[in-house]
Amino acid sequence: EMKVFKDGVDIFKDEMRVFKDGVEIFKDEMSDFKDEMKVFKDEAREINRDMNRKWGEMANKLGTITEDLVAPSLPRIIKEEFDLEVSDLIVRRKKKLKDGRVKEYDTIAIGGGYIFVSSAKSSLKNADADKFVHDIKEFREFFPEFSDYKLIGVLASLYVDEGFVKHAEKKGFMVLSVGDQLMEVKNTKGFKPKEW
Repeated sequence: EMKVFKDGVDIFKDEMRVFKDGVEIFKDEMSDFKDEMKVFKDEAREINRDMNRKWGEMANKLGTITEDLVAPSLPRIIKEEFDLEVSDLIVRRKKKLKDGRVKEYDTIAIGGGYIFVSSAKSSLKNADADKFVHDIKEFREFFPEFSDYKLIGVLASLYVDEGFVKHAEKKGFMVLSVGDQLMEVKNTKGFKPKEW
């Protein structure tokens, strides 16, 4: 009986050794798994950072694409709509006042006693038209040299829906968007923009 007991203890010891070896192998595998997960997380973080950077670049490019379409189209549109020649075209004009306020206007076109100030965005919402009223009202504070000019506000985008056009017209703004030509006027036929 003692031999059976001793054999049982030896078997138990062997099983415990096998179990202990299994636990060690499991711990090693878990350590390897944790290392692989850390590498995976680091790679995922890097991919996420790279994607965010690319999205940011694309968003910036979308904003400048709209501006890049508006500036060359504005003289043609002003000629067609107002029969005026643009004598000066200023793109992305930023000005800082002595009180520290800074304002940037996307495109400023000057001709025939008029000044056309445009704001271009990849998409426009009614709130953008509402904010632009404020920007237009401040324009002469930033550019007093144009105080004798009639001021026309122009909102431009890659696409505008009819609801936005109606809202912008109530505010007195011309609306431009991509059409058959690079940019075209989207206002209702016969609409006269407000002279500020």
